[in-house]
Amino acid sequence: MTTIETTAPQTRPKGSALAWVSRYGTLIAFLALIAFNAAVTPNFLTWQTLNVNLTQVATIVIVATGMTLVIATGGIDLSVGSLMAISGALAPMIFLGTIMPIPSPFLAILLAFTVPVIVAAAFGWFNGMLITRYSIQPIVATLVLFIAGRGIAQVMTNGNLQVFKNDAFQFIALGRVFGIPTQVIIMAVIVALAAFMVRRTAFGRQMLAVGGNEKAARLAGIPAVRVKRLVYVISGALAGIAGLIVVARNSASDANLVGLGMELDAIAAVAVGGTLLTGGRANILGTLLGAFVIQLVQYTLLANGVPDAAARIVKAGLIIAAVFIQLRAARG
Repeated sequence: MTTIETTAPQTRPKGSALAWVSRYGTLIAFLALIAFNAAVTPNFLTWQTLNVNLTQVATIVIVATGMTLVIATGGIDLSVGSLMAISGALAPMIFLGTIMPIPSPFLAILLAFTVPVIVAAAFGWFNGMLITRYSIQPIVATLVLFIAGRGIAQVMTNGNLQVFKNDAFQFIALGRVFGIPTQVIIMAVIVALAAFMVRRTAFGRQMLAVGGNEKAARLAGIPAVRVKRLVYVISGALAGIAGLIVVARNSASDANLVGLGMELDAIAAVAVGGTLLTGGRANILGTLLGAFVIQLVQYTLLANGVPDAAARIVKAGLIIAAVFIQLRAARG
């Protein structure tokens, strides 16, 4: 007797289309925006336009990289914009001798590069301490500095615009290396280091484990408290670097405006880039691509006469769509 085996026809798993969109949607949107602008927007395919978009997106990518690490642990950081303001306020104060006179120009530049970043990192540690020691929800803990941080920067400067010019310091924003803007190089280095850390180091694996299931991670011996505090320190430090780039680019520091709304742009880049907002995953390259999509959407609308208010609405729509696709894809 011959036995004939039959195999049921393979059907596409439910939700596989959404999973595909979740994986490649950001790249498709990026390419579509480039194609649209190449066809419609005047002077889009020029080095000047490329330079404008790269310099505008650099600070978003830097802050969003830190945000990705925080979100990967199941947290959120609403304080990054305010920490940019604090960092951006400190650097000119060091140059102008507002805090104390510094006789050596070299020492002033060194302190202007390091002190603001260290202070921003310390505030990041404060966020992590509130979350880990006092069990305050991340959105509430970081809301403290979201509100108070900008107030601290405004008090430091008396709410005044600080105008300064120092070519050595401003090289981080206005300089070029082999024709490439320095801030873009800084962005690329930070992204590369973060991607390496997530994929190749024990800390990266611990971070994802904490975000995936903190209780199980603790039982496995992972120092969850130390991991969570460190990601907030990194997020704070990167916000500090971004703040320095902004004030160096503008040749002035305005505590009322530096970093304003940056937390929303960073979260948007993370969401659009495919990192799950529930934690347990960190797609650094996706965040990079997501930031470029956010920037190109805004550029496309403004270049074609659409008001900035409409760009914000579209940005909000992108976040909603990204989160919806992630949730549906996760449910299968």
